[in-house]
Amino acid sequence: MNDLEAFAKLVQALDPWRGQMIFIGGWAHRLHTLHPHALKQTFEPVFTRDTDLAFANRAPLEGNIKAALEAHGFREEFSGTSKPPAAHYTLGNEQNGFYAEFLTPLVGSPLKRNGEPDATAAVAGISAHKIAHLGVLLEDPWIVTVGPEVGVPLDKPVDLQVANPLCFMVQKFLILNDRAKKKRHQDLLYVHDTLMLFGHMLPHLKATWGSIVKPRLTAREVATVEREIQQAYFQVTADILAATAIPQDRNLDPEEFLATCKLSFRTILTA
Repeated sequence: MNDLEAFAKLVQALDPWRGQMIFIGGWAHRLHTLHPHALKQTFEPVFTRDTDLAFANRAPLEGNIKAALEAHGFREEFSGTSKPPAAHYTLGNEQNGFYAEFLTPLVGSPLKRNGEPDATAAVAGISAHKIAHLGVLLEDPWIVTVGPEVGVPLDKPVDLQVANPLCFMVQKFLILNDRAKKKRHQDLLYVHDTLMLFGHMLPHLKATWGSIVKPRLTAREVATVEREIQQAYFQVTADILAATAIPQDRNLDPEEFLATCKLSFRTILTA
């Protein structure tokens, strides 16, 4: 299935909730490339089959999202032993399909009072994953317009909320130490490519860090972000070598990769 056709079906299904849903993850990065402020690149964004959508757990979602998804051909698939069970919503076959997952911030303990994991929530007919360090992705989202002009087969252009690029990068460092190696390498590539898109906006990203993102984080989270960035870009590491080897359509130089990220974050984080 064409991923843009599948994406269009998802956008159509979620139209009533567009004001409450924020695209995060790999599709956020792909949508970033369509933002008017993004610098045009010669390479394709990192491909991902899954679409992650985040919403705040403080505002109730009305209606039945599951029914809307099913009306557009999606089917609900469960996994794990959580209550409610974790779910993703698939369009197409398992090997070549497209799927969406819904995420909401985990607030407080990861365990319920009975000792079971507090990993999921039933909201508006869907099962959403509760994720730590997700809240920063809900701050100051940007708007990206999709439609026929950018290859998304919709009847008319639609405005979508997408994670703020700086929040997108900061959240990667909040979770970096807990990620499997392959995911960690991909996250470092996402960060580098985001800086390639918006590196000309470093003063704006710096202002966003100081006025919006840093105040939203706890002192421990700020320390984690600063420490992980320093460790990630101290020198060319095995992780950087693995990250630069991921793209098949370009040759990334590890030293240039390091310099781009190191100098960019020096500007963004310096008071």
